[in-house]
Amino acid sequence: MVVERGEGPYLYDVDGKKYLDFNASWAVANTGYGHPKIVEAVVNVYKKLTALSFTTFSSELVVELAEKLVAITPGGFAKKVLFGHSGSDANDGVVKLLPFYKKKPRIISFIGSYHGQTMGSYSVSGHKAQSKLTGLPNVVKVPYPYGYRCPFKNIEGQEECEEACLDFLENYILKTIAPPETVSGIIVEPIQSDGGDIVPTPRFIKELKRICVENDFLLVVDEVKVGMGRTGKMFAVEHSNVEPDILVLGKPLASGLPLSAIVLPAEIADIPEVSHLFTLAPHPASAMAALKTIEVIIEEKLVENAATMGEYLLNKLMGLKDRHEIVGDVRGRGLIAGIEIVKSKKTKEPGTKETAKIVYRAWELGLITAYTGMYSNVIELTPPLIISREHVDQAVEILDQAISDVEAGKVPDEVVIRFAGW
Repeated sequence: MVVERGEGPYLYDVDGKKYLDFNASWAVANTGYGHPKIVEAVVNVYKKLTALSFTTFSSELVVELAEKLVAITPGGFAKKVLFGHSGSDANDGVVKLLPFYKKKPRIISFIGSYHGQTMGSYSVSGHKAQSKLTGLPNVVKVPYPYGYRCPFKNIEGQEECEEACLDFLENYILKTIAPPETVSGIIVEPIQSDGGDIVPTPRFIKELKRICVENDFLLVVDEVKVGMGRTGKMFAVEHSNVEPDILVLGKPLASGLPLSAIVLPAEIADIPEVSHLFTLAPHPASAMAALKTIEVIIEEKLVENAATMGEYLLNKLMGLKDRHEIVGDVRGRGLIAGIEIVKSKKTKEPGTKETAKIVYRAWELGLITAYTGMYSNVIELTPPLIISREHVDQAVEILDQAISDVEAGKVPDEVVIRFAGW
């Protein structure tokens, strides 16, 4: 598919076909495509200044954005912001600064996580698709609580799996291969999206914070994909009522323009050796895009809409689970949802090929989705936060037909072979 333009929750290909986009360019287009308030403001800035290196010169827009992020992010302590181009470079910066600041070498991350493609962010990632190359040696990966497929045998249910994962971390890992005096911090996604849209209970992040406080670690929360209103809160960590030590933002922050942010304690940012600088980050146009994105999210009540439409979407998806044998599980929070496809509900064997076929068939029918997960068997839905009930109804209707067509054997294997990814 070659995209020609986007408008609201829709994309149009070069042949003029219209698609309802329930992927939002991997959770980037939270405000939809081409929001006039954002576009006009960005164009006006770019007309005035096409390039500016923040490594040398200051910009009122960049300073204003930093002040805004400090104000709206969780944490009552003194904070500052380090900017970059992407979630990858932001998480890479975290990997650099944690051991340096704490004077402790190790970082704990989670199996199934995705934090980026640069060496540092790649190293703390734990996704199967990134397992063929090795990363930095100072990272210890532990299980994430995947209630539907708990990594610990004979444990079922989200809460029980969380308890097992926390116990393994606290009473085994920290007492054996990663003693607290060697660990600088824990980096975690509040919802593990690429790992299969796994939604822990609010208690899980609270317990991680407790472990960090008791052991002198920093808690880093990666909200590159789920931040900026997607979960029905401005930041997903707010569901746990936790103040992270470091918050990482990206993807939807500037509604599609390259921009990332590390919101961190001022005492860390002010260390001269903490060098997280890029020639063109942030461009003033990207800073303006982020300021207007925040303004639109607040003024148009997109956080509230994400909560309301997310609940409506999840209820509709539960209907798919009831009607289809290959829909094993449905989970979500706000407007991020996962549909886990299996060969049968009884065996829970991942339906990897079936998932690819459903995504392909839905695309043929005019709905854009994607699949994620360690077994490539979870259909991920991350629509723009501007959607209505009518959009949800249309999307679920198409998914229902796509699943039925795959169950009926109407989608041949060969159509998805060249599109199969992770």
